[in-house]
Amino acid sequence: MSEINNKYKIGVRRFNINWIGIKSLVLKENLRFLSVAGQTIVGPIITAILFLTVINLAIGDSRSDVLGVVFINFLAPGLIAMQFISQSFAHSSSSILMGKVMGNIVDLIGAPLSSAEVTLSIISASITRAIIITFLSIIIFTIFIDIKIEYPFLLIIYVILCSFILGAAGICAGLWADKFDNMATITNFVIVPLSFLSGTFYSVSELPSILKTLSYYNPFFYMIDGFRFAFIGQSDGSIKIGLCYLTILALMVWLISYLLYKKGYKIKS
Repeated sequence: MSEINNKYKIGVRRFNINWIGIKSLVLKENLRFLSVAGQTIVGPIITAILFLTVINLAIGDSRSDVLGVVFINFLAPGLIAMQFISQSFAHSSSSILMGKVMGNIVDLIGAPLSSAEVTLSIISASITRAIIITFLSIIIFTIFIDIKIEYPFLLIIYVILCSFILGAAGICAGLWADKFDNMATITNFVIVPLSFLSGTFYSVSELPSILKTLSYYNPFFYMIDGFRFAFIGQSDGSIKIGLCYLTILALMVWLISYLLYKKGYKIKS
């Protein structure tokens, strides 16, 4: 008995990283959105196609080229980015909030997983969802327009980096929100406006100087601008500055989500 007590101590981990627990949580999170793929995968892709179709029909061939490419080819990457960005946020935020509302967040809190393992596992599922949406959208978009990828590796970097940021932000929002109305407020008044005003539908070089300067402080601008650069090889801003900015932002947002979860913000009495 004394040998068992010495080997297994309550509250003391016998491993540095709980790989089995991480794998199980990532699998659970992936199955959560895959089980309703019509809503989580197909819906965003259809929304992007509708945006592309309506704007193309409304403008037609009257719109001049943007950044040296046909407007429709300029628009398509921005629409794809806008969808996977919002869905990355939606996944992690809904995961935490649903756990709080349904009361099964205690299962996550009581699991033998550290705060870093929990947050990174949920974010990993957000990244997976973003990758699926991105590449299915690209495949479908190629049916309608002549879309090419100039820098595939950079494309993957931006998908992972952007979805990581929004996945971490979603955890923070899910911990803060007490009901779905609170989450809708963040989505409608923060996520959607920032994504719409980030150069998704236009080049920021066409804006007045004040609005152009403000756009450079919008992280969504660097997300969409860099993602578009991977397709057309042209950008409104600096790709190097954008990558540095987004990398620092990713670390900061994740650290905040980690600290909030570790503290038990609004999930522990």
